[in-house]
Formats: sequence, structure tokens, C-alpha cells
Amino acid sequence: QVQVVESGGGSVQAGGSLRLSCAASGSTFSSYGIGWYRQAPGKQRDLVAGISSGGMIFYTDSVKGRFTISRDNSKNTVYLIMDSLKPEDTAVYYCKANFLNRVYWGQGTQVTVSS
Repeated sequence: QVQVVESGGGSVQAGGSLRLSCAASGSTFSSYGIGWYRQAPGKQRDLVAGISSGGMIFYTDSVKGRFTISRDNSKNTVYLIMDSLKPEDTAVYYCKANFLNRVYWGQGTQVTVSS
């Protein structure tokens, strides 16, 4: 069983920055694909950014140029650096780990951006 824990959420003003962390258990972390998702109230959960075990990176269009995803396999952690935050980025951010055709979700961390 893989445990996934997000941290780093909070409240910021528009234009501010936050760094989210996703820590996952297991000795094979380098083999995990990791995705950051977000879900605003009344909306579906959408993929924001992802990084594969091989380092391939994906960003949804609305965050390109503002968000940066990276991984540190020595710390079993994936980071999501969020710059130039907008009120529409307000959501609960979830981390998902993919490994051996299984998925593991964290509990989420709230990000609130005020105008």
C-alpha cells in the first residue's frame, strides 16, 4: 500500500506563490508516475500537472508558464511550484501516484487565492 501525503497549501493574494509537496511511501518511488489534480467546489477534479517516472512533464494549458512540477526521488517527493496565482486557481489540490496499474490518492490540500 502506497501512502500519499500532500502539504504546502494555504491562502495567498493574487500574484503570490505557493509550493505544494507530495510525499509518497515506498522504496520504488522513482517508478511512480505522479499527477497533481485540483477540484473547485461544484466542479470535477481535473489534472493540473504530471510527471512520469522517466521525467516527462505535462501541464494543463491554464497553468503553463506559471506552475512548475519537479521530483526529488531521494526524498520520495514531487513538488508543484505555483507562481502568479489567480483566484481561479482556488481549489483543493490532490496528488495521485500511479504504480503497477494502481492509483493512490492523497487527502488533498486547500489552496485559496484572494483577489
